[in-house]
Amino acid sequence: METRLIIFLVLALAIIIGYPYVLEQLGYAPTPPPQEQSRPAKPEEPLTGTTPASTSEAKPNAVAALPLPPSGDRSSKWPADSVHAQPSQIAEERVEVVTDLYRATFTNRGAELTSWQLSRYTMPGPDGPRLVQLVPQEGKFRGPLSLHLSDSTLTTALAQSLYRVERDFTSLDAAHPTGHLRFHWASADGAVRIVKAFTFRHGSYLTEVEVRTEGLSGDLDLSLGTNFGIVEWGQGFIGLVGPAMMVDDQLVKVSPDTEVERKGPIRWAGLQDKYFLAVLLPAQASAVLLKNEGPQLVSARLRAPAPAAGSALTFQLFAGPKEFDTLRDLNVGLEETIDFGWFIYDSFSLVRAVAKPLFSVLRFFYEYTHNYGVTIILLTVAIKLLFVPLQYKSYKSMKQMQVIQPKVLDLQKKHADDRERLNRELLKLYRDHKVNPVGGCLPMLLQMPVFVALFNILYMTIDLRQAPFVLWVTDLSAADPYYVLPVLMGASMVVQQKIMPTTMDPTQAKVMLILPALMTLLFLNFPSGLVLYWLTNNVLTIAQQVITDQYIFKLPAAAAAESPPAEREARPGKKKKDKAERPSETDTPIEA
Repeated sequence: METRLIIFLVLALAIIIGYPYVLEQLGYAPTPPPQEQSRPAKPEEPLTGTTPASTSEAKPNAVAALPLPPSGDRSSKWPADSVHAQPSQIAEERVEVVTDLYRATFTNRGAELTSWQLSRYTMPGPDGPRLVQLVPQEGKFRGPLSLHLSDSTLTTALAQSLYRVERDFTSLDAAHPTGHLRFHWASADGAVRIVKAFTFRHGSYLTEVEVRTEGLSGDLDLSLGTNFGIVEWGQGFIGLVGPAMMVDDQLVKVSPDTEVERKGPIRWAGLQDKYFLAVLLPAQASAVLLKNEGPQLVSARLRAPAPAAGSALTFQLFAGPKEFDTLRDLNVGLEETIDFGWFIYDSFSLVRAVAKPLFSVLRFFYEYTHNYGVTIILLTVAIKLLFVPLQYKSYKSMKQMQVIQPKVLDLQKKHADDRERLNRELLKLYRDHKVNPVGGCLPMLLQMPVFVALFNILYMTIDLRQAPFVLWVTDLSAADPYYVLPVLMGASMVVQQKIMPTTMDPTQAKVMLILPALMTLLFLNFPSGLVLYWLTNNVLTIAQQVITDQYIFKLPAAAAAESPPAEREARPGKKKKDKAERPSETDTPIEA
């Protein structure tokens, strides 16, 4: 059984380590984005400095902005003359919206979004840290918030046309928390008119979107564009990256390699990765369309009937981080995109049910420590103390099995050719010694949901992103740059194996020393927070083992105490020796 366990562990680790390599060989490795561009490339914004409200290449005969309706007026009709500007009078321009949470850039060519940078999150760049960008800056695909009509010719024309821009703000802050931005377009004969209006709010990742049309019929699609909200595809244990939606109050995650059209009551639909997402929340929509555009390229659209004159299609756009409180406060189930229940290939409700309370405890500790590294250590200690009774039962069972292991080996040799007889004798042996052969495994199985839940919390939540610990560990969501924590973790596993009671023979014990080496290699690229948890857990297990050996169990005394009377009576060699050593009455010399 021990040999089969070793083989299982080695094969399992080989699969885990080799999984990314197999994906790469099958063609699922990250590919560089296409070099074609449908819009001019824009350099990354620096982390500091002011951003102009808007820029334009030229503005001959610029159209004066018209007054906007009140922000709360959803039903008012747009002014009839607001779309009469001729294309020749409109120059191509970019409009920037700056809040405390993000920097968004729109182009009036197609009235599309070209950039959405998160002000509070950074990522490595060639010239140092840069703001996280949710909109891909290169590609041949349409940008986010573009319109797609049943008439493909008109759709193409809209993508190339210049919209007239109106805005009522220069920047948003606490003093001016709300701003409106509108894009107007009309056909040459004025028969078709389109207005896209956006409302931005200070301190919120939500943007309100309205689409008003005249002269259109049939369905209208509002697109999220390609890969909007996907910052990195990643490899390994990060859950499912790509489309997600809430249909019929059920969370649906779809592989990015498939094309799907889902109909029904749609609460939201969007694109996500491990830490970020972009979703559209429609007031009314009839279908979600997901399309694979190529390797690791996926687009999403929401379809609805074109609005009648005087009415509008309304949406809300959320583009930001997967912060649990932020998503939960929207009250639409977006917090479920944080996959607390994920485990290798699937999501389990049991793990999710355990993970959410643990996540609350983790954040409770953080309110006092203000250091997620210290918080992870405290949480690990708390979990270890919680499971002390179970671990004690497991350790006791392992000690008992260690005492009777010689007898188990004797029975296995004696009845090697009779499995039925061997099983009966083993059951009798376990019953006589009051040993449960699975007593060491059952407590561990009960702890597995907690371990997996904590693994998901430390691996999947954005709270650890950019969170420092000490000295060289400046980001607990990234791998240890000097591999100090993984090496210490591997060393602690070796010490743990040396002091743990085992029923393996010396050869098997030496083979098991491969496990710490394999685990160390596996953890080299794991997040530092996860490695810190594993290292802390190993150190606490070692301390618990030493205390148990020194003050609770002492093997010789335990062995003598656990040996039943039947065993002591069945020691003929020992009885003969005692009799031989004890002088008999006839051997006693008689004094003269």
